[in-house]
Amino acid sequence: MPAEVAEMLTYLFTTVLDGRNSAVADGVQRALGRPARDFADYAHRTAATGVWNTHEEEAAR
Repeated sequence: MPAEVAEMLTYLFTTVLDGRNSAVADGVQRALGRPARDFADYAHRTAATGVWNTHEEEAAR
C-alpha cells in the first residue's frame, strides 16, 4: 500500500478511535423524541428476539 494511503488510514483510525467521538449527541432525541440508547444494549435486546438468526440456526432448533 502506498505510504500516503497508510498515513491517511492511520490518521482516520486514530481520530475515530481515540474517544473524541464517543459523546452522545442529541440527534436521536430530536429525530425520534426519545433518548438515545447504548448500541450494546440495543444489540443484546435485539439478538434476544431471534430476529438475526439464520435459517440454518432455526432449522437446528
